[in-house]
Amino acid sequence: MSVLKSLCLACSMYSRIPVPKVAWEEKNMRYVLCFFPWIGIVTGGGMYGLWRLRSLLSVFIPFPVFVLTGTVLPVLISGGIHMDGFLDTMDALHSCRSREKKLEIMKDPHTGAFACISLVCEMALYGAALYLLLDDRQVLFLGIGFFLSRALSAFALITMKNARGEGMAYTFSSAADRRIVLGVLSLWIFLAALASCFLYGICGTGCVAVSLLVFFYYESMADRQFGGLTGDLAGWFVIVYELVFAWLTGSMGYLCNWL
Repeated sequence: MSVLKSLCLACSMYSRIPVPKVAWEEKNMRYVLCFFPWIGIVTGGGMYGLWRLRSLLSVFIPFPVFVLTGTVLPVLISGGIHMDGFLDTMDALHSCRSREKKLEIMKDPHTGAFACISLVCEMALYGAALYLLLDDRQVLFLGIGFFLSRALSAFALITMKNARGEGMAYTFSSAADRRIVLGVLSLWIFLAALASCFLYGICGTGCVAVSLLVFFYYESMADRQFGGLTGDLAGWFVIVYELVFAWLTGSMGYLCNWL
């Protein structure tokens, strides 16, 4: 039962997927991070369904409509929790203040100018990446990015120290059954790499390998700028990783055609 309750907590925390209410107790949080990547499967499925709908009704739905709708779809499914972290982090990073002041800025509920600028740039760049999509295989590959972004984010939360020692991210990571969660997350990452190889062969695996550079940068930046991770930083990583993966996916179709 605790596994199912962890699944419900993952859905209620990281998405707007309707699930039964579960008590926020430590015993129910042991495996929440194991199910965090599953939200990516739902997001990828939603994107593929939108793509297929547009393909079937192309006479009535112009491609730009798919691009604009697809740009906001991940935000709608997640409820904006990752975007909120991304915007708070961008405000903090561009403040060029001390580590302590950056952490204070991230907790400030007000939205700064750099957050607004970052939101516009991220949405525009993500939409441009979706405009490069050519076929079903690319959209399926894009779904792997939604899955990996969350698997890697959860992996970092378990393996890196928390910058504050409090907050929701700290609560989930400290309550997690570390051995089981790390094992499950490692399995998810391995299966995502296999799926990439199945879709695009060595090029797909190489694409995932290149995208991992974002993960290593994230860990380095978080440790250097903030002294560890926070929930906002985890959200920043999900958004940035998916943006990079979307561009790699869009480029993949043209690269394969060229080769």
